[in-house]
Amino acid sequence: MSDEQLTPSMAASHGGVGRATGFELESRGQPNASHIESALERNRAFAAAGGHQGAVVFPKLGVFVITCLDPRVDPAHFLGLGLSDAMVLRNVGGRVTPAVINDVAFISQLGETALPDGPLFEVAVIHHTQCGTGALADDTFRRRYAERVGVDESTLLEQAVLDPAATVTRDVERLRSAAAISPRVTVSGHVYDVVSGLVQTVVPAGS
Repeated sequence: MSDEQLTPSMAASHGGVGRATGFELESRGQPNASHIESALERNRAFAAAGGHQGAVVFPKLGVFVITCLDPRVDPAHFLGLGLSDAMVLRNVGGRVTPAVINDVAFISQLGETALPDGPLFEVAVIHHTQCGTGALADDTFRRRYAERVGVDESTLLEQAVLDPAATVTRDVERLRSAAAISPRVTVSGHVYDVVSGLVQTVVPAGS
């Protein structure tokens, strides 16, 4: 991640990207390679206090969260998750991609091995407001990104989270219809509002 700050206002200097996402990229200076050190200090304190003890492999809450990698959207905070409470998968936009489907299928198979009967877990897909994927709605940004990663530009617009309620509904259906996902897995869809801090359920859990 670059050393840039996301702020609520729209920047003229970023043109369509600012209009699409609802925030501007405000430079905070040059990246510093030592930034990880503060996190490593916290890790040493965590280990010394025994914070890792008692952790289990299968989630205590029976929840598999799929959400965005935006630093404002950390489910450990906005859902109050503790260690081992949930499985969490984060990517750009929190979108359900073929790779995400494969990951859920893998955990499903592990669960079926350990638990021969009954429900396995709920997948909670959570999209959010002011998502940075809105930049993909900007023609120039989308074209440059397509060239950068070597993909067809026409496939990228669908990845933009402009209406999180709509995109999370589509992603829930994508997971529910995937043949690789166990019928013992339920899927729900939610929207996290980065302004209010509240999560609203858009699609109740079902299979």
